[in-house]
Amino acid sequence: MLTTQDHLLGGRVIHRQPTAGFRSGIEPVLLAASVPARSGEHVLEAGTGAGATLLCLSSRIPGVRAVGVEIDETAAELAAVNACANGMAGIEIVTGCFETALLPHPFDHAIANPPYHPPNGTASPIVGRDTAKRGSTALMAGWIKRLSHALRDRGTMTLIVPAMMIPPCLAAMAESRCPCTVLFPLWPKAGRPAKLVLLRGVKQARSPMRLAAGLVLHDPDGSFTEPARAILRDGAPLDLPG
Repeated sequence: MLTTQDHLLGGRVIHRQPTAGFRSGIEPVLLAASVPARSGEHVLEAGTGAGATLLCLSSRIPGVRAVGVEIDETAAELAAVNACANGMAGIEIVTGCFETALLPHPFDHAIANPPYHPPNGTASPIVGRDTAKRGSTALMAGWIKRLSHALRDRGTMTLIVPAMMIPPCLAAMAESRCPCTVLFPLWPKAGRPAKLVLLRGVKQARSPMRLAAGLVLHDPDGSFTEPARAILRDGAPLDLPG
């Protein structure tokens, strides 16, 4: 398989990924920035791909212990190679189906950028890309249930999903005893509808959900806003209220 050696966080992270097929955008960087982890805590990621999220998280929080589960063997191998290339011994990659993978211990935080393209849509000719993107409401609910089950009480779950998936995700999070406490929109430009949102759940939480002001990603000229650049280039955290 042909790969390219790219960089994340302004060059601080090496990220090798397939030349063709599924390639990471800004979503994993934003997801990593939003995880409220501390050094020594354990983080679980479902569908880790080539490891972009965990690489960015480990760069921001040295000493974090992370487990990424990936069903695609080639992507899982790349994730392990990337962790080694960046000297991040705290990242462990598990190859297999997330719903049935053996997980080592309860986690402090669980995260995912789940596949969301409808199951009856046109299939991609590249198998890895199709696997990474094709999902369903049932798959989303299954991932949320497993993420919640893997968490300790008061642990956090953070998802980055398209706006259309908000209702089923909120329902699944509540059903899994990890209700959403913050909905954080990611606005493409000021005044434009949000296409993506971050959802933060807390296991066994009783507090009501808050709708945050969110983050505007682009200025009118298409360049990233200063707050977005601080996250995407400089590795700044993305603090979700509450």
